[in-house]
Amino acid sequence: MTQATYKAALIEINKQQIDWNWQVAASTLSDDPVSLKNALLEIGKPMYLAKSNNNIAVTHQLMSHQENTAVDTSSASVLPVLAFAQAIKAEELGSAEFKKAHGVKYAYHGGAMANGIASVELVIALGQAGFLCSFGAAGLIPDVIEESIKRIQRALPDGPFAVNLIHSPSEQALESGAVERFLKLGVNTVEASAFLALTEHIVHYRVAGLSQNSDGSIAINNKVIAKVSRTEVAERFMSPAPQKFLTKLLAAGKITALQAELALKVPMADDITAEADSGGHTDNRPFLTLLPTIIKQRDQLQEKYNYVTPLRVGAGGGIGTPESALAAFNMGAAYIVLGSVNQACVEAGASEHTRRLLANVEMADVTMAPAADMFEMGVKLQVVKRGSMFAMRANKLYELYTNYPSIEAIPTIEREKVEKQIFRQNLDQVWDITKAFFHERDPDMLTRALDDPKRKMALIFRWYLGLSSRWSNIGEKGREMDYQIWAGPSLGAFNSWVKDSYLADYQQRNAVDVALHLLTGAAYLERINQLKYQGVTVHNSLLNYHPAHSFLS
Repeated sequence: MTQATYKAALIEINKQQIDWNWQVAASTLSDDPVSLKNALLEIGKPMYLAKSNNNIAVTHQLMSHQENTAVDTSSASVLPVLAFAQAIKAEELGSAEFKKAHGVKYAYHGGAMANGIASVELVIALGQAGFLCSFGAAGLIPDVIEESIKRIQRALPDGPFAVNLIHSPSEQALESGAVERFLKLGVNTVEASAFLALTEHIVHYRVAGLSQNSDGSIAINNKVIAKVSRTEVAERFMSPAPQKFLTKLLAAGKITALQAELALKVPMADDITAEADSGGHTDNRPFLTLLPTIIKQRDQLQEKYNYVTPLRVGAGGGIGTPESALAAFNMGAAYIVLGSVNQACVEAGASEHTRRLLANVEMADVTMAPAADMFEMGVKLQVVKRGSMFAMRANKLYELYTNYPSIEAIPTIEREKVEKQIFRQNLDQVWDITKAFFHERDPDMLTRALDDPKRKMALIFRWYLGLSSRWSNIGEKGREMDYQIWAGPSLGAFNSWVKDSYLADYQQRNAVDVALHLLTGAAYLERINQLKYQGVTVHNSLLNYHPAHSFLS
């Protein structure tokens, strides 16, 4: 394609001129492809299109009323505006209320990834740049959680940050212990994830932060971001706290009578993340159907309860490109949540081997496997299958669990296979290690298992499921094929998008830089859409946003 042909095909106006009564000076126009691309990339400036010398040209400068009256508008030096794209800064996307409530610059949330994969370093890096990020407290022992929170608080004394509270139906002591630590340390935002129903512990956290202002309004000091994929769970977080929990907490002296009264006037969460096809715990819902469903449900419950401050609904799962980010915002998401993409960033608490593997994951390189924390319930999570045999081995263990009443009932040949290929030691030895672990972590769990062979088998199998994630994080040598790496297909989409850019190198993936490119790309594409709505046909070469350079350099 010649330069002249390229320029002619670059942009054309298909509709008749729209009478904006706007005009530009011909001297400010540029009609070369580079200028047009650069004008689109300067998302913080409005751009105006006009026809100059039979070519579509661009400028950021609109003539003022005074300039219009001072020149001969019929001359060739003044041209009418044919189409325009407004300035859209990355920080203007999403809900202003979300940004104000959490004290952030961007409507972007770095989601929690358990076992500290959403690390202290990740939380601090994003927080210092004006992004909210949740520390991945799930799966960590209480003392590690406390020290990590203190490190974050020292670096971000005024926030923003959140800490993950994961539902632990099999180990309630973990959930209650985490809430006690959060209240003790003054954590004022938690991301509640994997909840199947409300528990006394999440209600305790929420209600213990309620107080009344001098004007009678309610102050909500403990904010909750609830990550949900089911409408029945969403409804519980969109509704006030259940009276049965309030009564119990009040009797135990954990909340005051005033807090119990105020709890009936506010929802259990401030923000609801519609979690679609994500890494980790997921129902694999497409966010094109989940997000509008949750938004409509929010609107119905807002009409029912008439909250002073309506809940906000964000979107997570399946977002890994500017196109998907923009789609979420255009569908009404107050904010977007990313996890899988951040796990491949340099600040994540994942080993270099894992991050290198993640940088090559494609959309089809993920599958479902049993979850360690909800193993007995048959709950599954989404993991990487490329370069790992974890999913196949974990599914084998669940098959044995469902088919046999105890470890002793497993046929000898099957037991020898799992001991040699998966555990690499005798299951009796694994049980001794498991007993020591739960004796320190949750003695009640151990007591129940001693009298229940089926539960004992579950705890032994959970030894492998739990350690496999830790092996991935620390880069355990010799266990690479057992790494449990949580990720959704959005990571494959991200890798495809950055394939020919500097971000293809996993060592160049800084979380802040990645976030800024995703939001800037979304703003860029929205400007393209605005031109299309005005009848502008945009050349294919301009339809994609490419991360050409780092925002951090």
